[in-house]
Amino acid sequence: MENSQKGFIPVMLTPFLSNGNIDYPALTQLTEIYLQAGSSGLFANCLSSEMFELTDKERIQAIKHVIKVVDGAVPVVATGTFGGAISKQADFVKEVSDQGVEAVIAITSLLADENESDEVFDDRVFDLLKQTGEIPIGFYECPVPYKRVLTPEQLASFVSTGRVIYHKDTSLDLEQIKQKLKLTEGYAFGLYDAYIVHAVESLKAGSSGLSCIQGNYFPELIVWLCDHYNDESLKNEVQSVQQFLIDNMDVMHNVYPIVSKYFLQKRGLNISTFTRRAVGSFTPTVVKEVEKLFEDYSALRSDLNIQVFI
Repeated sequence: MENSQKGFIPVMLTPFLSNGNIDYPALTQLTEIYLQAGSSGLFANCLSSEMFELTDKERIQAIKHVIKVVDGAVPVVATGTFGGAISKQADFVKEVSDQGVEAVIAITSLLADENESDEVFDDRVFDLLKQTGEIPIGFYECPVPYKRVLTPEQLASFVSTGRVIYHKDTSLDLEQIKQKLKLTEGYAFGLYDAYIVHAVESLKAGSSGLSCIQGNYFPELIVWLCDHYNDESLKNEVQSVQQFLIDNMDVMHNVYPIVSKYFLQKRGLNISTFTRRAVGSFTPTVVKEVEKLFEDYSALRSDLNIQVFI
């Protein structure tokens, strides 16, 4: 993943049927949309996938399905740690790895409790690495059950083992990201930023790409930004895209992922708005906000001459 050009790694949604079961035909279509948009990889079984509401069997089935649809076109990473003893987490890491992922993602907040020290956390990371052979590992600073952000020094110590090749950063701190990039320079490693507010500056600083929920509305726009963030001839357009994303942050985060599934419906995807996670009420006011977002995006996409496939 570190060798690809600046790229977008979608945090994949899980489509559900109205009865709550995983909708695999919709997952196929969604995966194809991410690929057609130009995504350079996929992050399956993540928070946007409602991973905590899936069983272990469903997690594996969904990952396996995505891998099959992708068919080697791009790398896929997927979460493989869900708490408990490190030996238990290591076993599931191995099971996820066996599906053919590029790296298995460890959730930082599930390796140590919020009141436990960095030293305890570090010991558990090295124990996990020891118990998982040569499996490539990544980190995700997931905000659930709480957010545990790695320090630049911690990340560098893990990357220096040669086992950690991927990091989804949610620090929201550009200076910290720059330090992380500085301390991991020269390693086979990619840092992907989740925070769209400083997307352009993060890419200019050396991030490998973006991994943000905005791609579950318009993946082709995030790919466009990764492709053109440093293009002087499109400087004004890049700034317009960055501002559009900033201006619509609240709309896209409110009652997510119901709102993104509704947005994808408007794009033509046969996906229900069913979610297993309780995220709030999809009120008429929220619906109007999403429809306005759809209108504004359609105009922006037209201005930028961005092709869409649904």
